[in-house]
Amino acid sequence: MVTVSAHADCVSTALDQIAGVLGDPGAIGFLLVFASPVYDPADLAAGLTDRFPGIGHAGGTTAGEIGPEGLDEGSLVVVALPRDGFVVEAALLPDLRSFTVEQGPEIVWPLQSRLARRTAGLAEGATFAMTFLDGMCRREEVVVAALQRCLDNMPLVGGSCGDGLDFRNTWVFHDGQAWNNAGILVLIHTDHPFELIRSEHFEPTDVKLVVTECDGETRTVSEINAEPASLAYAEAVGLDGATLGPLSFASHPVLVRVGGEYYSRSIQKMNEDGSLSFFCAIDTGVVLTAARPVDLVGALGRALGEVDKAVGGIEALIGFDCVLRRLDAQNRQVIRQVNDLYLKHRVVGFNTYGEQYRTMHLNQTFTGVAIGRREALR
Repeated sequence: MVTVSAHADCVSTALDQIAGVLGDPGAIGFLLVFASPVYDPADLAAGLTDRFPGIGHAGGTTAGEIGPEGLDEGSLVVVALPRDGFVVEAALLPDLRSFTVEQGPEIVWPLQSRLARRTAGLAEGATFAMTFLDGMCRREEVVVAALQRCLDNMPLVGGSCGDGLDFRNTWVFHDGQAWNNAGILVLIHTDHPFELIRSEHFEPTDVKLVVTECDGETRTVSEINAEPASLAYAEAVGLDGATLGPLSFASHPVLVRVGGEYYSRSIQKMNEDGSLSFFCAIDTGVVLTAARPVDLVGALGRALGEVDKAVGGIEALIGFDCVLRRLDAQNRQVIRQVNDLYLKHRVVGFNTYGEQYRTMHLNQTFTGVAIGRREALR
């Protein structure tokens, strides 16, 4: 695998830089693309097809990039999966805002059939799934449930695409086009060892918050504990309700308990009317738990170390890291240590508006897939 980043202002020059590093296109089987929103999405998608004809690609826009030089912004990051050792098939998930669980088989089964035909003669290997979803679709939970239902036990990991911190429009790339309100499902079959990873750095407190008024469709909470949502949240975590912003939400997420485990339900923004918009599904009656931080660097380092051992040495780790984790690391002045861990463990990917991990859509989490070297299997 080859990973490369470019920082040119225009799409054409950035792609020239990428192509110059990747070298022989005949050796490339598929491209994973993580692009800052500074690049025009339509121009980038078309440019990928023009510059790399016959080579499939999938990816999307970001809220920050993780490239071969570490954490970045305003860049284009590309991971080239070689033909030797990887077989990849991808499909568009259209119109996510109207997506239903029943649509899963229509997309997954033909994709699995195409992959099965191409891998029929291979003696070794296993397959994992990867998702790139419009980060503003508010339908990730439905999409993940529909896909995982058809994929059975196939491991799935992915990210909700970003738009910096603007929260307006996010895009995915596939087959020379940029798509809004859409997603991409990628199936990757490889004879390299691989292992999924998930890391979080919060634990529950005894402070409970009950959602008493909510619009589930827009993920907007107007009341918590029968009080204005922003004021009740601020009081619970010890903040000033008038000054809530991205750093507040990054440092003080709330959790929901599912199946005996706690998962973050991060807040995206405070609205003018004092309501709170969430990154994940939320509904009236949900009991939230205020969280306290633990050591972000320590938790991340342990998780990366464990997955490195599991695959016998990481060749590349494709990572999906919530943008709120990046803000929290900056706020706690540990961003350099996080960056060092990414460099040490060969992490490439992007900062997201949400993360997918197996059957779950998550927030304020680092997820990814570590791909090891072939010799680790021998």
